[in-house]
Amino acid sequence: MRHLIVAIATTFLCSAFPAAGLAQDMQPDYKHVLEALGRQGDFKEGVLKVNIPRSDLNVTVDGVATPTPFGFGGWVALTKGTGGMDVMMGDLVLTEREVNPVMSALLVEGLEVTAIHNHFFFETPRIFYMHVHGHGRAPDLASKLKPALALIGKNPGGAPSMGTGQRLQEKLDTAALDKIVGTPGEAAGAVYKITIGRPDIKMVEMGAPINARMGLNTWAAFYGSDADSVVAGDVAMLDNEVQPVLKALRANGISVVAMHHHMIGTTPHVIFLHYWGRGPAQRLAAAVRAAVDVTATPAR
Repeated sequence: MRHLIVAIATTFLCSAFPAAGLAQDMQPDYKHVLEALGRQGDFKEGVLKVNIPRSDLNVTVDGVATPTPFGFGGWVALTKGTGGMDVMMGDLVLTEREVNPVMSALLVEGLEVTAIHNHFFFETPRIFYMHVHGHGRAPDLASKLKPALALIGKNPGGAPSMGTGQRLQEKLDTAALDKIVGTPGEAAGAVYKITIGRPDIKMVEMGAPINARMGLNTWAAFYGSDADSVVAGDVAMLDNEVQPVLKALRANGISVVAMHHHMIGTTPHVIFLHYWGRGPAQRLAAAVRAAVDVTATPAR
């Protein structure tokens, strides 16, 4: 009987927590990547996502002290292409002084830098985002990436100034945000992030589908309380969607802070728009929904 109870409990746990099964299915070369980089990550939907958070920084945006998951969690992702090759894409979160040393370290190793830009206005310290790209065997990509990652957070030339802004009360009705935006999100500490894929955009590189976990997505991160919160995010757009999204965000009082590409040489061409807003959480969610609704994102 005791063995039967253990067996039943084990079966229940495996079915109740499928993420554990996904972790067990990670390929050995992807486990090697995490070990070689000394980072944590997860493997879902055929994509290894490696976390590179900037928890060493205290960032204030327009007077608001914002947690790392709000928009300062860098990452790289790998997925299998044809011929035993992996496709790697990522987004590194860097201070001003780190941008060029990290770029040189990537270029020397044969990796590509496909974009550098801001995601925020009025932030302290100033933060930039560097998109990286590469092809090769997963262990080789990890080896090439490691020297650049070793420079992050080492403060060459002196430590960056740190933000000391207002801290918001932390209580959000996340079910209401899900209902308004139309997609369930996930909590990371005090931050609630909703990610919306663009499966209508069929993008393939070296035989590998470029999906939401590889960076082809729209997202919104909320922090604060129902009465007073901030939102930051990114809208993935086709060319004909740019003007409708701009109009929808501005009509709802949301600040547009950047518009640019993340990837180069892709078909179709995808443009990414970063935004920021402050106000009651549900009003901000309605603004996000208005922008999403003028794209061709499938109905949720």
